[in-house]
Amino acid sequence: MRVTLFGASGMVGQGVLHACLQDAEVEEVVLVVRTPLSVEHPKVREVVHTDFTDFGAVRGELEGLDACFFCLGVSSAGRSEAEYTRITYDVTLAAARTVSADNPSLTFAYVSGEGTDPTESGRSMWARVKGRTENALSAMPFHAYLFRPGYIQPRNGAVSKTPAYRLLYRLTSWLHPVLRRLAPGHVTTTEHLGRAMIAVVALKGGGPSVLHSPEINRLGAV
Repeated sequence: MRVTLFGASGMVGQGVLHACLQDAEVEEVVLVVRTPLSVEHPKVREVVHTDFTDFGAVRGELEGLDACFFCLGVSSAGRSEAEYTRITYDVTLAAARTVSADNPSLTFAYVSGEGTDPTESGRSMWARVKGRTENALSAMPFHAYLFRPGYIQPRNGAVSKTPAYRLLYRLTSWLHPVLRRLAPGHVTTTEHLGRAMIAVVALKGGGPSVLHSPEINRLGAV
C-alpha cells in the first residue's frame, strides 16, 4: 500500500504516521510538507512544497497512490470565516483534486471533527466550513471516508504543534481514562485513529463513510 499524508507535523498526523510505519501493509508514505521534517525511515519520502493552494507542481510525485490521509487542520479560534475557509476548504480540495487526478480509485481519509454540520447552515462557523468540505469530498470520484473524532488522546509521543494545546493535553491527560468510562462514544486516541485510517483503505468504499469515535475505535483496535 502506498499512501500520502498531509499534516504529518501535527498531533493527529504524527499518530497516523506512526501507525503507517508500524503496519506491514504500508510500503511507502509520501509526506507533503512545507518544511522538511527529516523523518529518517525507509518507508518515508518527503515532498517539500510551499503553496498549499496549488499542488500542480508536485503532481508527478503523487502517482500510484492507494490512499491519501488528510490530517492537516487549524483551530477556528481567532480566525475569520474567510481565512478558516481558505485553510480548511480550499487547501483540502486542492490536495484532493491533485491526488485523485492520477489515482481516481484511491481512498481519501479526511479528519473532520465531532459536531461537523453537513447541512452547512448551522450557527457554528467551523462546523459549517467542515461540513462544506466533507460534502465536496463526498462528491468526488474517489472513496471518501470522513473521520469525526471527539476527544483525541495523543499516544506514542504525538504532540500538538500549538503550545496552548500541548499544555492543555499535559494538564488533562488524567481525564482520558475517566472520559473513556463516562463517554466512550466521544473518545479515541491518535493510535486508534491512525490504524482506522489504514483499515478503511481495504474497504474500497464499503462500510459507513462517516466515522465517529466508536467506529474509529472498532476499526483501530489491535
